[in-house]
Amino acid sequence: MNIITNLLFPKNKTQTSKKTTMGLPPLKQSVRGIHCKSASEIEKMRESSRIVAIVLKEISELVEPGMTTADLDAHAEKRIKEMGATPSFKGYYGFPGSICASINNEVVHGIPSPKRVMRRGDIIKVDTGAYYQNFHGDSFITIPVGKVSNQAAKLNKVAEQDLYKGIEQVKAGNYLLDIAGAIEDYTKSHKYSIVQEFTGHGVGRNLHEPPSVFNFRTDQLPNVKLKPGMTLAIEPIINAGSRHTRTLRDRWTVVTVDNNLSAQFEHTVLVTDNGYEILSDRNKCTN
Repeated sequence: MNIITNLLFPKNKTQTSKKTTMGLPPLKQSVRGIHCKSASEIEKMRESSRIVAIVLKEISELVEPGMTTADLDAHAEKRIKEMGATPSFKGYYGFPGSICASINNEVVHGIPSPKRVMRRGDIIKVDTGAYYQNFHGDSFITIPVGKVSNQAAKLNKVAEQDLYKGIEQVKAGNYLLDIAGAIEDYTKSHKYSIVQEFTGHGVGRNLHEPPSVFNFRTDQLPNVKLKPGMTLAIEPIINAGSRHTRTLRDRWTVVTVDNNLSAQFEHTVLVTDNGYEILSDRNKCTN
């Protein structure tokens, strides 16, 4: 799940209460630094991320025209609970679903609904998280609904490659700007735009932790040096048209201002001594 940058560094560190998380533990926003996980904590994050990977892999195989986003949400919640975890998103700041389900020009945070029917040619973006033994995993995929246009297929491909271009820069001693620069350069080479209002983030005991993992070069956010044990949710969002977005009246669903398509992919990634480990890798997950 994406985060608006200023939520990671709130002016009022007591602004979050138990009510905001609806059954999940309150956010530990008094934590000032970036937490590098221990070996035992990493094992728990491997499991929470594995659960997320399994759910997204299953959803990618389930999606077909005529299904609703509520169908996908019900499957995700059921499977997360069957594997001994809790949906990270449900109740988070009042969000009503276990997944975010965003179609076509919807950028992020779409609310699952039985009225939202997927049609052939759509692209559906599914974001979900699992909370297992006090640690979260978080991942996001964009799925074509049947045969899609060449425009949509290309956008999806570039968005997925953006994610891996960023991940390739993850290793101890590199900086967040190395990740951001790789994503920005690849996106611009294909003449797409990068959404700047939302970023990736640290993930662990909290769903959203410092640092903010941005997808474009900036001097407005801390350029953190990467260290072993950091766990990052890297999640570039790209649009076919303008980078600008607006939020609908439901206060969650974000759409492109020009109604053009948007695509995104995300992984939870561990910084290691020699590089990285993709904790939410769908190609390696087993049930």
